[in-house]
Amino acid sequence: MSREVFDRIAPGWYNYRHWSIFRKELETVARRWKRGSLVNIGCAHGPDFLPFRDGFQLYGMDFSSQMLNLALKYSQKFEFPVALFLADARHLPFSDDTFDYALSVATYHHIKGDGERKSALSELYRVLKPGGEAFITVWNRWQPRFWFTGKEPDIPWKIKDETLYRYYYLFSYPEMKRLVKQAGFRIIRFPDEPSYLHPLKFFSRNICLLVRKGY
Repeated sequence: MSREVFDRIAPGWYNYRHWSIFRKELETVARRWKRGSLVNIGCAHGPDFLPFRDGFQLYGMDFSSQMLNLALKYSQKFEFPVALFLADARHLPFSDDTFDYALSVATYHHIKGDGERKSALSELYRVLKPGGEAFITVWNRWQPRFWFTGKEPDIPWKIKDETLYRYYYLFSYPEMKRLVKQAGFRIIRFPDEPSYLHPLKFFSRNICLLVRKGY
């Protein structure tokens, strides 16, 4: 991961992804969870918080300081309180068993290295309370646009005449299932992805998971 790259794309990302593409999925999760403490890991500028404004104590972390500056701006615009932390998903600055719920939208596919990705998922497990749930999304290896590429593409982002590149690791459904189970999670389900739904779920753009710590 490159903090500098994400710091530089932050202003453009704030405008390009001003609304979460997972709004329907997150609203469904918010109705399921109802209330409690919630941490958003890799929160970027904060659009995924919106369905949880009522009834939840919100916490967000990101490794990009510029994304967090925009998350503060976003929270003020939409009038919801949130505590924001500059941190790495592989080393969360929270005690064990802290949160009732967690989100991690489009974060783990930016982490390079099998061991590092496992560490990040283990950290997510650690900070959730027993019985706590998490909603996770990552890019799917088998979405059609990547059928003829490798598993670790560098995805371009243009700023005027300059092109920056973001690292991605592309997960398959079986691999993601294995990794979250290795971290200790129980899989509740793989929710459908109505925003970018492919006729065959195996080829959807994103893999969405709802998981639980423990029973």
